[in-house]
Amino acid sequence: MATSKALKLAALGSSIGLILSGCASAETDSSSGGSSSGGSSSNESPIELSLWSHEEGNEALEILQKITDEYNSSQSEFEVVIQAFPGESYNDSIVAAGAANDLPCIIDVDGPIMPNWAWAGYMQPLQFIDQDRLDKVLDGAKGYYNGELYAIGVWDAATAIITRQSILDAYGIRTPTVDSPWTRTEFDAALSTLQAGGEFEHVLDMGTAWTGEWYPYAYSPFLQSFGGDLIDRSSYTTAEGTLNGTEAVEFGKWFQNLFASDLVSPQEPGDRGRFREGKVAMQFNGNWDAPASYEVFGDDLLVLPPPDFGNGPVIGAASWQFGVSGSCEHPEGAEGWINFALQDKYLVEFSNLIGLIPATAAASAESELYYEGSPFEDFVDLSNQFALIRPPTPAYPVIAKEFEKAMADIRDGKDVQAALDAAVDAIDADLAANNFYN
Repeated sequence: MATSKALKLAALGSSIGLILSGCASAETDSSSGGSSSGGSSSNESPIELSLWSHEEGNEALEILQKITDEYNSSQSEFEVVIQAFPGESYNDSIVAAGAANDLPCIIDVDGPIMPNWAWAGYMQPLQFIDQDRLDKVLDGAKGYYNGELYAIGVWDAATAIITRQSILDAYGIRTPTVDSPWTRTEFDAALSTLQAGGEFEHVLDMGTAWTGEWYPYAYSPFLQSFGGDLIDRSSYTTAEGTLNGTEAVEFGKWFQNLFASDLVSPQEPGDRGRFREGKVAMQFNGNWDAPASYEVFGDDLLVLPPPDFGNGPVIGAASWQFGVSGSCEHPEGAEGWINFALQDKYLVEFSNLIGLIPATAAASAESELYYEGSPFEDFVDLSNQFALIRPPTPAYPVIAKEFEKAMADIRDGKDVQAALDAAVDAIDADLAANNFYN
């Protein structure tokens, strides 16, 4: 890895946000374990492979450990050992270890950050993933960069408009569906109608207290539905015209008006409890929070698609995924662990424990949350039909930071064009400084 890349990644490490996610007996076959190539014989100790995870203190670590124990028992060539880190320090730990060429063999990586780590040499393309299992994984849970697969997730997340059927009925508002979402005109009219009723402190909760990755994950899909984007995806060499063009400015003005018209609070409490308290009519939130609202409202709760602002509804995709470090000498063993972890029974366990969408349809059907007919099954449809990954470019950490700043400035009343132009200038300067990440 070039020194300039190491220095650049070290500088970026502190600004990388974490996606809010915040998130039966083993059947072993030839695709579950490691290849015999490069392994130890029956008379030798297994080769130890280290796995780094950001899940320290989280329930998901319990299942990771179970998978690891069962993988280690399923074959004798490799022994995977987990080292868990606090989420807030994990990315910095990877950056430091990458700069020192001291990475573990298996790493977990936030989906939109993966291209940056691949470009830096921290990760290598996956070579031994079972194709049948890969074909069944949701598109949003597969991490591609430059046409090569670098990471796979065992879950994904989805966002939606969450409200109550009784509210829409009381105000004569049409209930949208995945096949017939609200248009911009309908959505704006619904917001105005609800505000005019005077029943709620604010009409819509957009999670404004959440910062970091929430901004590009949650809000850039609205930008994309308007027809703009975070960068020109045809070349990945500029944000000019896509993040500050006519469609993007129109989005920015719409977003700013939410706050100027007092439809949305610029200081929404971080726990986002006002919807469950009946103080907010609708909430834009993720599937991880919906069960808590269902406990309060039961079958009155609605999970609705985002509006179509002219270019189709869009939601974010790509959560945490697993990959192999660039320095791993036994990728066949590391990918054997990933193959093993992709078994549906484990995906179901993750979903049941932490509430995120399983990475395969078969696992969703068995999940306690996303089975057919469940109150939350629409999240799976939203993920399948409307999900768009954040731009798969090494520049993404800078793009995310600049977009968050622009959206915060627009929220607070700054001229929309000026705020977006400033973001474009910063992004394009980073691209040029890094030779467009070639």
